[in-house]
Amino acid sequence: MEKILEPIKKNLTMLEVPSFVDGVGGGLKIGMVNFEGDQDLSQWRKHGETIPVHFDRVPEALKWQDLFPEWIDEEEESEVPKCPEFPMPNFDKYPNMDLIVAKLPCKYPINGWSRDVFRLQVHLITAKMAVKNGKKKKKKIKVVFTSKCRPMLELFRCNDLVKQEGDWWYYEPDVEKLEQKIGLPVGSCKLALPLWGQGNHEEFDVTKIKHTTNPKREAYATVLHSSESYVCGAITLAQSLLKSGTNRDLILLLDDSISEPKRHALELAGWRLRFIKRIRNPRAQKHTYNEYNYSKFRLWQLTDYEKVIFIDADIIVLKNLDHLFHFPQLTATGNDVWLFNSGIMIIEPSNCTFKVLMDKRDEIISYNGGDQGYLNEVFVWWHRLPRRVNFLKNFWSNTTAETKMKNQLFAAEPPKLYSIHYLGLKPWLCYRDYDCNWNREDHHIFASDVAHRRWWKFHDAMDEKLQRFCGLTKKRKAQLDADRKKAKEIGLKDKHWKINIKDPRRKYLMK
Repeated sequence: MEKILEPIKKNLTMLEVPSFVDGVGGGLKIGMVNFEGDQDLSQWRKHGETIPVHFDRVPEALKWQDLFPEWIDEEEESEVPKCPEFPMPNFDKYPNMDLIVAKLPCKYPINGWSRDVFRLQVHLITAKMAVKNGKKKKKKIKVVFTSKCRPMLELFRCNDLVKQEGDWWYYEPDVEKLEQKIGLPVGSCKLALPLWGQGNHEEFDVTKIKHTTNPKREAYATVLHSSESYVCGAITLAQSLLKSGTNRDLILLLDDSISEPKRHALELAGWRLRFIKRIRNPRAQKHTYNEYNYSKFRLWQLTDYEKVIFIDADIIVLKNLDHLFHFPQLTATGNDVWLFNSGIMIIEPSNCTFKVLMDKRDEIISYNGGDQGYLNEVFVWWHRLPRRVNFLKNFWSNTTAETKMKNQLFAAEPPKLYSIHYLGLKPWLCYRDYDCNWNREDHHIFASDVAHRRWWKFHDAMDEKLQRFCGLTKKRKAQLDADRKKAKEIGLKDKHWKINIKDPRRKYLMK
């Protein structure tokens, strides 16, 4: 019999136990995830009973885009969006686990390795086992992964990593936080926060969402660096947040490119200033718009807060967003294919996560050359907010029916939108009279006079001391006039270039 078994034993790979397991103790019940039949577990049996966790592998036909589709029926006019079924083990068969050990698939450096559905399945099975056993034992559950690739930050938090040894990763996850994450949809195929019921547009009662326990450890934040062109936008954003009724801190990260008078105005608007050293994007060309946009990574250094809602400075908030603090990292609205838009996103500050972001700068290629593309490669598993939370000004193209619908949302009183994200040329960089995106043919997708007027209506309600930081510079006025002249020469059919400009800022230019 021994001779018969010998060839089989030679084909088994001895699963070496990392040294830190010696400190975990003996007599353990050890759940082994994804080790079916190809590993000799004798070394682990020295520490306790090894129990294989049986499950059906997710079908090969199921792809990442099925979990993170570009579009879903967020208004639920036809049917409630559904997510594909993920095969899971019968967790009741695996009670009283002391330690869960999982082998993670890793196809790195093959393109798209991190968006492997089977890899996600193993993570989710491990997370659910950790939650079920951790809650039952009422103590921290121990999780060990073996993988050449780092386990997903989105599920197993950087701060919960106890030790790494080669390809071994030892975690003691916060069960409560992990439970919240696995309670959300398996992908962006379904909304984490539905705002309307099926077949009607009655607004969801946000008071039904569980309140967070420590508002003093939560903040809104934005970032200014490299130039003063977004100072007006940041001032308006702060004022819109305060008008929404939030009692959270407003934190502005800024570098020394912002002059003293403008710093004072930003403080007057409501921001608490924190100075940063900007971070260069190593793949960006010198003097380009994205040269220092990795400065946004500094948000993860705000470790005196547990949760931060980042909001771009070209957004105005129309309704209170405090209920979003309930959601974990990373929660955002959809952008394109399986990607999220980083204009509004919920993050969890962590020096460990900041280090990961910094360490991967030479490895990760951003799809758009900026921070949004980079973050989408780090946080591939995210939770979908309704687009009305971060309504992109170009969300629909300018066909007649779609423009009418979009303009109704922009103009609604009280607003049906939670915020408007002013992509393209910014309102404060245009004349008040109309949206100057009309003067550039390639910017027409961003053009909306209704949204433009909405921004200026909010501007006009601000203190006049703040309004004067939304003026035009001589350089910007010259560019606006050049664009109008070119639009006239081309004969753009919208004919906005014919509008008589009355904006008084033409005569009172900023330095």
